[in-house]
Amino acid sequence: MRRCCALLVGAVSLAACDLGGGFKGMAVDPPRAMPVFAFTRADGSTFRTSPEPGRLIVLFFGYTHCPDVCPTTLADWKRVRAKLGDEAKAVRFVFVTVDPDRDTPAVAERYARMYDVSFEGVSGDAITTSRMMDAFGVAAAREPGTNATGYLVSHSSQVFLVDSHGRLVALYPFGTGWDALAADLEQLL
Repeated sequence: MRRCCALLVGAVSLAACDLGGGFKGMAVDPPRAMPVFAFTRADGSTFRTSPEPGRLIVLFFGYTHCPDVCPTTLADWKRVRAKLGDEAKAVRFVFVTVDPDRDTPAVAERYARMYDVSFEGVSGDAITTSRMMDAFGVAAAREPGTNATGYLVSHSSQVFLVDSHGRLVALYPFGTGWDALAADLEQLL
Protein backbone atom coordinates (compact mmCIF):
# COMPACT_ATOMS: atom_id res chain seq x y z
CA MET A 1 0.00 0.00 0.00
CA ARG A 2 2.78 2.45 0.89
CA ARG A 3 4.35 1.97 -2.54
CA CYS A 4 0.98 2.55 -4.26
CA CYS A 5 0.32 5.70 -2.26
CA ALA A 6 3.81 7.00 -2.92
CA LEU A 7 3.50 6.34 -6.64
CA LEU A 8 0.06 7.95 -6.87
CA VAL A 9 1.04 11.01 -4.88
CA GLY A 10 4.35 11.19 -6.73
CA ALA A 11 2.59 11.16 -10.09
CA VAL A 12 0.17 13.88 -8.98
CA SER A 13 3.05 15.89 -7.55
CA LEU A 14 5.10 15.62 -10.73
CA ALA A 15 2.15 16.76 -12.80
CA ALA A 16 1.71 19.82 -10.59
CA CYS A 17 5.37 20.62 -10.02
CA ASP A 18 8.28 22.01 -11.91
CA LEU A 19 11.66 20.66 -10.86
CA GLY A 20 13.15 24.12 -11.43
CA GLY A 21 12.16 27.37 -9.76
CA GLY A 22 15.47 27.63 -7.95
CA PHE A 23 14.49 24.95 -5.41
CA LYS A 24 16.46 21.81 -4.55
CA GLY A 25 13.09 20.16 -3.83
CA MET A 26 10.21 19.92 -6.29
CA ALA A 27 8.92 23.44 -6.86
CA VAL A 28 5.15 23.88 -7.03
CA ASP A 29 4.54 26.15 -10.00
CA PRO A 30 2.49 28.17 -9.54
CA PRO A 31 2.53 28.12 -5.73
CA ARG A 32 -0.78 26.86 -4.37
CA ALA A 33 -2.71 28.67 -1.61
CA MET A 34 -3.44 26.27 1.24
CA PRO A 35 -6.46 26.39 3.55
CA VAL A 36 -5.96 27.06 7.26
CA PHE A 37 -6.56 24.25 9.75
CA ALA A 38 -6.95 24.42 13.53
CA PHE A 39 -5.84 21.79 16.02
CA THR A 40 -6.11 21.63 19.79
CA ARG A 41 -2.76 21.31 21.52
CA ALA A 42 -2.16 19.12 24.55
CA ASP A 43 -2.52 22.16 26.84
CA GLY A 44 -5.90 23.06 25.32
CA SER A 45 -4.62 26.00 23.27
CA THR A 46 -5.23 26.20 19.53
CA PHE A 47 -2.59 25.65 16.88
CA ARG A 48 -3.41 27.07 13.44
CA THR A 49 -1.64 26.50 10.16
CA SER A 50 -2.37 30.10 9.16
CA PRO A 51 0.51 32.01 7.61
CA GLU A 52 2.64 34.24 9.81
CA PRO A 53 4.60 37.12 8.28
CA GLY A 54 8.25 36.20 7.91
CA ARG A 55 7.74 32.55 8.98
CA LEU A 56 7.75 29.44 6.83
CA ILE A 57 6.06 26.11 7.59
CA VAL A 58 7.67 22.74 7.02
CA LEU A 59 4.96 20.10 7.30
CA PHE A 60 4.89 16.31 7.37
CA PHE A 61 2.06 13.79 7.81
CA GLY A 62 2.95 10.66 9.77
CA TYR A 63 2.20 8.77 12.95
CA THR A 64 3.98 8.05 16.21
CA HIS A 65 4.11 4.25 15.80
CA CYS A 66 5.82 4.55 12.41
CA PRO A 67 8.84 2.23 12.26
CA ASP A 68 10.89 3.99 9.59
CA VAL A 69 9.82 7.02 7.51
CA CYS A 70 8.60 9.26 10.35
CA PRO A 71 11.61 8.94 12.66
CA THR A 72 13.96 9.43 9.71
CA THR A 73 12.08 12.54 8.57
CA LEU A 74 12.06 14.16 12.02
CA ALA A 75 15.74 13.31 12.52
CA ASP A 76 16.42 15.04 9.19
CA TRP A 77 14.46 18.07 10.40
CA LYS A 78 16.72 18.20 13.46
CA ARG A 79 19.74 18.38 11.12
CA VAL A 80 18.03 21.12 9.08
CA ARG A 81 17.28 23.13 12.20
CA ALA A 82 20.88 22.82 13.41
CA LYS A 83 22.19 23.93 10.01
CA LEU A 84 19.92 26.98 10.01
CA GLY A 85 21.04 28.09 13.47
CA ASP A 86 19.24 31.26 14.60
CA GLU A 87 17.39 31.48 11.26
CA ALA A 88 15.45 28.35 12.30
CA LYS A 89 13.30 30.57 14.55
CA ALA A 90 11.59 31.72 11.33
CA VAL A 91 10.49 28.16 10.49
CA ARG A 92 7.58 26.25 12.01
CA PHE A 93 8.25 22.50 11.82
CA VAL A 94 4.86 20.76 12.05
CA PHE A 95 4.23 17.01 12.38
CA VAL A 96 0.54 16.15 11.68
CA THR A 97 -0.60 12.68 12.68
CA VAL A 98 -2.55 10.56 10.22
CA ASP A 99 -3.54 8.31 13.13
CA PRO A 100 -5.68 10.51 15.41
CA ASP A 101 -7.27 7.42 17.01
CA ARG A 102 -3.98 6.56 18.76
CA ASP A 103 -2.11 9.84 18.55
CA THR A 104 -3.83 12.27 20.89
CA PRO A 105 -2.60 15.88 20.91
CA ALA A 106 -0.35 15.04 23.89
CA VAL A 107 1.12 11.96 22.16
CA ALA A 108 1.74 13.80 18.86
CA GLU A 109 3.34 16.75 20.66
CA ARG A 110 5.56 14.54 22.82
CA TYR A 111 6.69 12.58 19.75
CA ALA A 112 7.66 15.67 17.72
CA ARG A 113 9.43 17.29 20.66
CA MET A 114 11.56 14.19 21.23
CA TYR A 115 13.48 15.39 18.17
CA ASP A 116 13.48 19.11 18.99
CA VAL A 117 11.55 21.11 21.58
CA SER A 118 10.53 23.64 18.93
CA PHE A 119 8.78 21.06 16.72
CA GLU A 120 4.98 21.06 16.79
CA GLY A 121 3.15 17.74 16.90
CA VAL A 122 -0.57 18.04 16.26
CA SER A 123 -3.58 15.76 16.16
CA GLY A 124 -7.11 16.57 15.14
CA ASP A 125 -10.45 14.91 14.87
CA ALA A 126 -10.97 12.56 11.93
CA ILE A 127 -12.78 15.20 9.83
CA THR A 128 -10.11 17.89 10.26
CA THR A 129 -7.34 15.37 9.61
CA SER A 130 -9.08 14.07 6.48
CA ARG A 131 -9.66 17.57 5.11
CA MET A 132 -6.05 18.56 5.67
CA MET A 133 -4.78 15.37 4.06
CA ASP A 134 -7.04 16.02 1.05
CA ALA A 135 -5.79 19.60 0.74
CA PHE A 136 -2.18 18.40 0.61
CA GLY A 137 -2.91 15.30 -1.50
CA VAL A 138 -1.86 12.92 1.26
CA ALA A 139 -3.10 9.33 1.46
CA ALA A 140 -3.06 6.97 4.44
CA ALA A 141 -4.50 3.52 5.12
CA ARG A 142 -4.45 1.14 8.07
CA GLU A 143 -2.75 -2.22 7.63
CA PRO A 144 -2.51 -5.21 9.92
CA GLY A 145 0.51 -5.30 12.18
CA THR A 146 1.71 -7.69 14.84
CA ASN A 147 0.54 -8.17 18.41
CA ALA A 148 3.54 -6.11 19.49
CA THR A 149 3.02 -3.19 17.08
CA GLY A 150 -0.73 -3.13 16.64
CA TYR A 151 -1.92 -1.89 13.27
CA LEU A 152 0.41 0.02 10.97
CA VAL A 153 -0.46 2.96 8.73
CA SER A 154 0.83 3.26 5.17
CA HIS A 155 1.03 6.96 4.34
CA SER A 156 2.40 9.46 1.86
CA SER A 157 5.90 10.41 2.84
CA GLN A 158 6.78 13.78 1.36
CA VAL A 159 7.59 16.95 3.29
CA PHE A 160 5.80 20.15 2.31
CA LEU A 161 7.19 23.69 2.36
CA VAL A 162 4.63 26.48 2.82
CA ASP A 163 5.75 30.10 2.48
CA SER A 164 4.86 33.00 4.77
CA HIS A 165 1.83 33.78 2.58
CA GLY A 166 0.32 30.33 3.14
CA ARG A 167 1.24 28.99 -0.30
CA LEU A 168 2.64 25.54 -0.94
CA VAL A 169 5.90 26.22 -2.79
CA ALA A 170 7.85 22.94 -2.73
CA LEU A 171 7.71 19.21 -1.95
CA TYR A 172 10.45 16.86 -0.77
CA PRO A 173 9.82 13.17 -1.48
CA PHE A 174 11.15 10.73 1.12
CA GLY A 175 14.82 10.14 0.42
CA THR A 176 15.54 13.72 -0.64
CA GLY A 177 18.58 14.74 1.36
CA TRP A 178 17.97 16.97 4.38
CA ASP A 179 20.47 19.40 2.92
CA ALA A 180 18.09 20.15 0.01
CA LEU A 181 15.42 21.34 2.46
CA ALA A 182 18.01 23.32 4.41
CA ALA A 183 19.24 25.03 1.23
CA ASP A 184 15.70 25.96 0.15
CA LEU A 185 14.85 27.34 3.58
CA GLU A 186 18.04 29.41 3.57
CA GLN A 187 17.08 30.75 0.14
CA LEU A 188 13.61 31.80 1.34
CA LEU A 189 14.77 33.23 4.65
